[in-house]
Amino acid sequence: MKACVLYSGGKDSSLIAVILTKLGYEVELVTINFGIFDSFKPAAKSASALGFKHRVFKADKKILENATDIIINDGFPNNGINYIHKEALDLVSRDYNVVADGTRRDDRIPKLKGNEINSLEGRQNVEYITLRGFGHKTINNLSDVLFEVKKEQTSMENNSDYEIEIRYLINEIEGENASSKIFPSHIQSRVVGWKNKI
Repeated sequence: MKACVLYSGGKDSSLIAVILTKLGYEVELVTINFGIFDSFKPAAKSASALGFKHRVFKADKKILENATDIIINDGFPNNGINYIHKEALDLVSRDYNVVADGTRRDDRIPKLKGNEINSLEGRQNVEYITLRGFGHKTINNLSDVLFEVKKEQTSMENNSDYEIEIRYLINEIEGENASSKIFPSHIQSRVVGWKNKI
């Protein structure tokens, strides 16, 4: 059965892709893009390095604009990121019967609540699979065994999270570097290859 993994190029989404492959799914890595910045490129490189099929899913720019409005009004990213993630899951659910992402037990955003998962599966008639039972420490331990990972300060060139196109749009609306007041500086971990392929 074909499974879509919403893919950023990071450890979490790479790990769920490996798990689903080992369980017999035909995995396709999918990165959402809204057409204002080519944020999918780092994820495409990571997917290629791991040997997975990768697809860029072009989404309506209005979703990005709505998320950006939420974030600007709130002054913090959580609600806007969760909104865009729910929309992304709805979009890919039109093309796949199994959808997955790398959200884990201790994530704060993006993350669906139990009733939201039930709603997604019921409305879209899909199976939704995550790393919900895994914590940060376990993900790091498994990733250290499996993947070569590059860690660096996050930037527009090394990140395929929703955050990148949101940052781009905030800077267009509010002025250069305005997004840095909302999104804190942080280290980005991107999978660049296998350490031990299983």
